[in-house]
Amino acid sequence: MSPDPIFDTKKRLRSAARLARAEAFRRHGAEAGQRIAGHGIAFAGIAPPALVSGFLPIGEEIDPLPLLEKLASAGFGLALPVMTGKGAPLLFRAWKPQDALTEVTWGIREPLASAPEIEPDIVLAPLLAFDAQGYRLGYGGGFYDRTLARLRSAKEIIAIGIAYDEQRVDTVPHHQYDQRLDWVLTPSGPVKCNIPSPRRRGEG
Repeated sequence: MSPDPIFDTKKRLRSAARLARAEAFRRHGAEAGQRIAGHGIAFAGIAPPALVSGFLPIGEEIDPLPLLEKLASAGFGLALPVMTGKGAPLLFRAWKPQDALTEVTWGIREPLASAPEIEPDIVLAPLLAFDAQGYRLGYGGGFYDRTLARLRSAKEIIAIGIAYDEQRVDTVPHHQYDQRLDWVLTPSGPVKCNIPSPRRRGEG
């Protein structure tokens, strides 16, 4: 028996989630990115000039570039994540849609090292699956969990997953350290995650 059954369950779910996302990509293609952009992020309650970290798609991820271009036009500041090493949180460098990029591992594109570091107010995150409680199934590296934990220890931020509707599942298995999303933005619209409010002292 595995010493970590949650890890094993996540691994099995990733295989099914990749198939579901591939099918959604085949059905919706570039239209999904345009529909995401059409919704914008006003639902999150943050206005320009707030700083938004996006991402550039790899494989069958929804392309958030149309959304990022719309946010830039509206006056939001933009950034992209940068990997600093295995087991380390991501950092963020300022970026605009016309800026040059460098390609790193797994086909990920990042801003140049000369771009200034920033701390975002909103983090857009790719994923393989999500549930109503805001738990996110990523790729297994833990980059976004560590990053969101670091950011949330310093200030209030909003984490928004970007996903096809078909990527929603009943339950994402999770460890205590897994970070929840506040929202998930899908082609059909934003989904507010059901995150319980912290108990106040003396309650329960």
